[in-house]
Amino acid sequence: MAKQHSPRFLALVEEARKQVPELTIEQVKEKLDTGEKLRLVDVREAEEYARGHLPGAASVCKGILERDIEKLVPDTETPVVLYCGGGYRSALAADNLKKMGYQNVASMWGGWRAWSEAGFPTEK
Repeated sequence: MAKQHSPRFLALVEEARKQVPELTIEQVKEKLDTGEKLRLVDVREAEEYARGHLPGAASVCKGILERDIEKLVPDTETPVVLYCGGGYRSALAADNLKKMGYQNVASMWGGWRAWSEAGFPTEK
C-alpha cells in the first residue's frame, strides 16, 4: 500500500529536490560497480536498515544526520549519496547537508524500494 503524504510535506520535498542533484538507482549502481569513490549513507531508521540496505552503506538516520555527518564524512568535498525508502527523506537530508557546506552530495531517487525491486545487490 502506497503511503499518502501530506501536501505540505510533498511541497517541502519538491523544493529540496530542486536544490540537490538526484541520481537514479542505475546511476548509483554503476558508480558502485565501477568502484567510484563515494560515501553511501542510508538515512532510514535503524530498523529499516537492519531489514536490508545497499552494500557498504553507512546507517545514519535522518533524525541525527546533521549532528553526526562530520564524524562519518569530515571532508565536505567527499562525494556523498544519500538514500531512504523512496527518495523523499534523502532529498530533505541532502538539502540540509548542502546547507552545511557539503559540496558533492546527491539523493538517490526511488530509494531502497526501487533498488530492491530492481533486484540489485543488498546486505543485511
